[in-house]
Amino acid sequence: MNTPKQIVKQCVEKSDSRFDLWIRLVDSYEVKSMAEVGVYKGDFAYQLLKKCDSIEKYFMIDPWRHLEDWSKPANKNNNTFEKFLLETKEKTNFAANKTEILRGKTTEVIEKIPNNTLDFAYIDGDHTLKGITIDLIRLFEKVRVGGWIGGDDFSQSIWQHTPNYEPTLIFPFAVYFAEAVGAKIYALPYSQFLIEKNEVESFSFIDLTGKYSNLELKSHFNPLEIFKIKMMDVSTFLTGLAK
Repeated sequence: MNTPKQIVKQCVEKSDSRFDLWIRLVDSYEVKSMAEVGVYKGDFAYQLLKKCDSIEKYFMIDPWRHLEDWSKPANKNNNTFEKFLLETKEKTNFAANKTEILRGKTTEVIEKIPNNTLDFAYIDGDHTLKGITIDLIRLFEKVRVGGWIGGDDFSQSIWQHTPNYEPTLIFPFAVYFAEAVGAKIYALPYSQFLIEKNEVESFSFIDLTGKYSNLELKSHFNPLEIFKIKMMDVSTFLTGLAK
């Protein structure tokens, strides 16, 4: 019988996209109950609900509203978010008997999910330090022992969206979190991560990409490095004007 690590590695080796990776993992573990934080337009939910027959319950958590304290490019106006919510409903309507929309921030709706009931939770919401801290802490107690938490934007650079926006700190915070709770965490391709909620608390960081060796933050705040990133942003802006 394959170990969890072997199963994860096999899914990684066979996958050719972010969606394909998670479909393989969800199928491999026969996930029945799961939650997604940060549903946006419903593309991830559509893919999993369409291709993973084991799913019986799918919670979709998203405010679908403009947030004053969220400095990220995805923070649109309320009218736009209403369209995103409608689009999500249309995409997932075929599985309406399996889905439950929890409209609100994680802190506002998470208690509607009983503790220790989820097989899997996927985080693709607020990528700031504040956001990933709240999402991981509040979701961890909802996942059963032996279950998993995965996520997007496990970015090597905290300046994923340039220094004009709040830093993306899913990496390395997710690694710190896993160590704090005694869990195993995998760095996966396509800027993904996966945390296993162990029965016996034992931390390990398994980097299946070979790209996440440095967990320190100080290099990201080097003035020269920030200047280079800002110049790249200016160059992109000027290129756009020239078109």
